Amino acid sequence: MKKIGLIGGMSWESSLVYYEIINEKVREILGGFHSSKCVMESVDFAEIEKLQHKNDWDALNKIMADSAKNLENAKADIVVLCTNTMHLCSEEIKKNISIPFLHIAVATGKKIKEEKIKKVLLLGTKFTMEQEFLKKTLKNDFDIEVIIPNNNDREIVHRIIYNELVHGKIEADSKKEYQRIINNSIDNGAQGVILGCTEIPLLIKNKDINIPAFNTTRIHAESAVEFALEQESIID
Repeated sequence: MKKIGLIGGMSWESSLVYYEIINEKVREILGGFHSSKCVMESVDFAEIEKLQHKNDWDALNKIMADSAKNLENAKADIVVLCTNTMHLCSEEIKKNISIPFLHIAVATGKKIKEEKIKKVLLLGTKFTMEQEFLKKTLKNDFDIEVIIPNNNDREIVHRIIYNELVHGKIEADSKKEYQRIINNSIDNGAQGVILGCTEIPLLIKNKDINIPAFNTTRIHAESAVEFALEQESIID
């Protein structure tokens, strides 16, 4: 079994979910007392959040690259970034390590393509919804069209993530808002929805909506296990 390197702390609640999914998947596949070989470099989310909203991506690139190098130095065989938004730093991470980096958009694109879905709604932070790092990969590599909510609804999605979900708060009214936004996307041709923030699955489950949900956290974590158990074809 190979060692998975995790960059966590954004938020720690979502990092906990990654750890849980990875170990559950290893036990499911191998049985018995098996658990994952892994190491985590956890950052202070207060520092990250401040730099995000200052738009200081040079500083964020350095933090993420340094974290990845620390994981490589800790003998990790792969780096997994336990957040969607910070994949904006993925190129800088890859330039600074010699081990594979598992991109969340690649893992997610493969899963959506398996379901033969061609158009999806993307929910996440404003950074994730408005930047191209996820949408571009899905379009160019998998021919999947990605739509996002209107400006007002993007603000709602983003606010709920930062004001509630990253603090572990699950509010019924917020769930209703997400359900409304997802239902509106169906009218615009969405065949599925990407839950493109590691905290969103804390609020929205498959049973809550009428189209397939693609939980990037679970997809990403389970893809890391595939790699760790020698199924290396998942890395492009």
